[in-house]
Amino acid sequence: MAAIAKAPARPARAGRWVRTRDGWWAGLFLGPQVAFLLVFLVLPLGYAVYLSLVQWDGFGPKTFVGLGNFTAQLTDADFLRAVWNTTKLALITVPVGLALAVLIAAGLAGIKGSNFYRVLYFMPVVTSSVAVALIWQVILADDDNGVLNSTLRRFGLDGPDWLGDPGWVIVAIAIVTVWSSLGLNVVIFLAGLQTIPPQIVEAARIDGASSARIFRSITLPMLSPTIFFSTVVAVISSFQAFDQIYVLVNPAHNEGARTIVYQVYKLGFKDFQFGMSSAAALILLVLTLLVTLVQFAAQKRFVHYDS
Repeated sequence: MAAIAKAPARPARAGRWVRTRDGWWAGLFLGPQVAFLLVFLVLPLGYAVYLSLVQWDGFGPKTFVGLGNFTAQLTDADFLRAVWNTTKLALITVPVGLALAVLIAAGLAGIKGSNFYRVLYFMPVVTSSVAVALIWQVILADDDNGVLNSTLRRFGLDGPDWLGDPGWVIVAIAIVTVWSSLGLNVVIFLAGLQTIPPQIVEAARIDGASSARIFRSITLPMLSPTIFFSTVVAVISSFQAFDQIYVLVNPAHNEGARTIVYQVYKLGFKDFQFGMSSAAALILLVLTLLVTLVQFAAQKRFVHYDS
């Protein structure tokens, strides 16, 4: 009787062993990712928060100033101008870039040999941002070598100084940004279009719906999760724009091209005000989080996940 009563203990020990073994395997595979996040995300973020509370030039002692760096940045005319320039860039590039990508993807979805056009549109994405900026410097130059203005002059039109005029430089940057990111958005929307059941489109055609009505009433609503994802990514990318702008237009000589990331770079690596630079970076982080939260709150109104 005693042997029969002890029999269930073995499966329990085996179960604990299996759970322990699975835990070790999970730790083995998750450990590098957790260590990576700690070393390259959590620790730098914590150090940036610490630096934002001190005044430090990188060499001398650190002086604690509390929220003084944040107050100084939020009342600084150069930083507020950078916030406005970044906002203008996002307001131009996000809607224009995504609208063009949706239209091009919808057009490519119904033609033969679309793979050639997919490669053609995707080529700028895999091209170095520095190379893209150098090429567009030649295209947008306001001299005899400028391809765009020379072409406009042939038709009797005088193009603006795209890269030198503070009022036009954001438009020039937006043109380059939309062109260089268009291929990625087209590929994403093409993948989203493939998730739409063709039976629904065929049923609408049989009922007499026009192509415009199908696009407005079926394609766009069923593509809304993809549009929402692309919008979030595009807004974050616009707020982080730096390298391409730095090469295309030197923001030090054109205040119309100064973005928030450039202001962070200038304060830290030109003016050696690492406390101010960290405060500006954290303001950018909070601003990006707020915009993303607003997008997630608004997506309940226009994103449809039901098929």
